[in-house]
Amino acid sequence: MVKTRTEKVANALPPWSAPSAGQLGSLARSFDRSLRAMNRSESTRQQYLMSVSQFITFLHNAGIPEDPAKLGREHVETFLADFAASHAPATVQTRYKCLRLFFSYLLEESEISTHPMANMKPPQVPAVPVPVLDPVQLASLLDTCKGKSFEERRDNAALRLFIDTGMRRGELAGLRVDDIDFETDVAVVVGKGRRPRVCPFGARTGQALDRYLRERGRRPDGALPWLWLGRKGRLTDSGFLQMVKRRGREAGLGEVHPHQLRHSFAHDWLAQGGQEGELMRLAGWGSRQMLQRYAASAGDERARASHRRMGLGDRL
Repeated sequence: MVKTRTEKVANALPPWSAPSAGQLGSLARSFDRSLRAMNRSESTRQQYLMSVSQFITFLHNAGIPEDPAKLGREHVETFLADFAASHAPATVQTRYKCLRLFFSYLLEESEISTHPMANMKPPQVPAVPVPVLDPVQLASLLDTCKGKSFEERRDNAALRLFIDTGMRRGELAGLRVDDIDFETDVAVVVGKGRRPRVCPFGARTGQALDRYLRERGRRPDGALPWLWLGRKGRLTDSGFLQMVKRRGREAGLGEVHPHQLRHSFAHDWLAQGGQEGELMRLAGWGSRQMLQRYAASAGDERARASHRRMGLGDRL
């Protein structure tokens, strides 16, 4: 069967993940085939392969032979220490996790006899609460796209869906027209681990989506399956990043990152007394670790508000 261009792109190694034609570079391609066999998402594959690519590049620049059988803990630790000098702790931890899986793959495939990271502990990541946007700030963000042009209709609908559901940026960008169900007012997304999830939205978000879809239907490329359209076809994940940042600047909020909208959703849910278990289901978290990470955003503010409601001193 002949593959489409999209399928070829999705199954090909990105240019940055193939820096070497040596043994490790070849094994990186085998690793990618294994990830595809496990049905890992394209974004997950890219994260793993970027980590391996950066490690191979480090070895090459340091003059260290790229023989997997001769690599030890000291090589990985030296790479991570060098990487940490110019990257955030959370990114360093991601590289650690990705390399650990890569070497586990090599061990399973008998390419190495011992795991060089067997006794290594993951780098510590200090808890850094992500600043959330309050309702007034979120309203000002929506005000930047309250007009009637195609772009304003699109951005208003996308931002409202983002704010109302707390879905991930990649999930939002990956939506198709058929994923919006107006009968039950839900959007069906495919989250991490290829797990489908239902994200309910409110009446105002539904109205914004309806307005956008009517404008979208007038486009020459309106038959495309993707929900969000840009100037030339599908609006990409990167396009959403740029849109949110641009609207944040227009609203006078400075540099707003899409992840802040997800954090703002989680913060508001908890501040309104929402159940943590329900939030985990809505946000697509499989562990309480992620819940705790997101709950840290504006956690002190929620604690102070709770004390004002329930403080013992004022009840005596």
